[in-house]
Amino acid sequence: MAGNKSLGAARVAKEDEFYTQLTDVEKEMRHYRKHFKNKTVFCNCDDPFESNFFKYFVLNFNRLGLRKLIATCYVSSPIANTQLSLFDVIGAEESKQNKPYKAVVTKVYDKTGDGGIDMFDVAELFKSGENQLCELDGDGDFRSYECLALLDESDIVVTNPPFSLFREYIAILQEHRKSFIVIGNQNAITYKEIFPLLRDNEIWLGDKSGDMAFMVPEYYEARETRYWEDENGQKWRSLGNICWFTNLDIKKRHEELILVKRYDPDVYLHYVNYDAINVDKVADIPCDYAGVMGVPITFMEKYNPDQFEILGTSDNGIVPDEYKTTPGLSKEFVDDYYKAGGKGSYKEGNPTAGVYKNGIASMVYKRIFIRNKHPEVNLIAK
Repeated sequence: MAGNKSLGAARVAKEDEFYTQLTDVEKEMRHYRKHFKNKTVFCNCDDPFESNFFKYFVLNFNRLGLRKLIATCYVSSPIANTQLSLFDVIGAEESKQNKPYKAVVTKVYDKTGDGGIDMFDVAELFKSGENQLCELDGDGDFRSYECLALLDESDIVVTNPPFSLFREYIAILQEHRKSFIVIGNQNAITYKEIFPLLRDNEIWLGDKSGDMAFMVPEYYEARETRYWEDENGQKWRSLGNICWFTNLDIKKRHEELILVKRYDPDVYLHYVNYDAINVDKVADIPCDYAGVMGVPITFMEKYNPDQFEILGTSDNGIVPDEYKTTPGLSKEFVDDYYKAGGKGSYKEGNPTAGVYKNGIASMVYKRIFIRNKHPEVNLIAK
């Protein structure tokens, strides 16, 4: 079980408090509706009255046909109350307002009798004891024995976990064999702990990837870019490399990527350390190439396992030996790179993909190595 210090330090040091907008939750969840019927959904990083994940599922409880909704939070949220105070509902004194709670919902209806269902009805259902809201014994860490027991009770986990703990978070979901829909940083695609799961089609990207805006706590410092405060003084940050990770099948995953470019050896350069060609843009993937191609990590947004095979990644060298022409970058190539004015810190043996462009040694940013399962016939080149 993790203690307060480990998760608390991670959140402060790594700035892990990013609160997802309700519209972003709604846009993504519409692609999974068929998966929720008669299921227990667990939001295990979510303050019940601050989290838009909890709000989405509790207000759509009946429409989705949920069996149960559970939410737990690490500690009380640093975001100012935007709906109702959790402590107004349970009548907790101020001394207990830093305690973690769990919410368990099994029914949602118009408790107030005003003709609609909103968070006030949810609050009244907690007050009446028809749904459960109680303090946890531990700290609410998703790794705690209480939260792991609730995890085993659930069917689908949906949340925005701490980015700095993403590797460990996914590992726990895999260990407990849980279905999930979670937000992560796009860079996680090439993590050595995450990439093999993507390669082996155990997990994949959801529908939405790219830019996303999040509410952040008051203690977050202002930034020159991707930061603003709204008319209420609420601080916001946006990130351009956000994506959803899931192991639930969706329609987008089986949409064929239309390829229009054709292979030209003068355009698609061959790596010096991998038996593969370089493709700078997903739109430039040649339709007639049967060999291995290195594509940007944004390819994962378009990945269709019926159309392509994922073989490896240059970011950490997770590539079958048969596709490596050298164990890594050669000393000669690294020397040529720096002689040409190259920047960064590269050494002999580095797995980063390299090419010679017009005789100049160039490093290629993170690449996913793929193969087209069905290249156009009679136009195949290697």
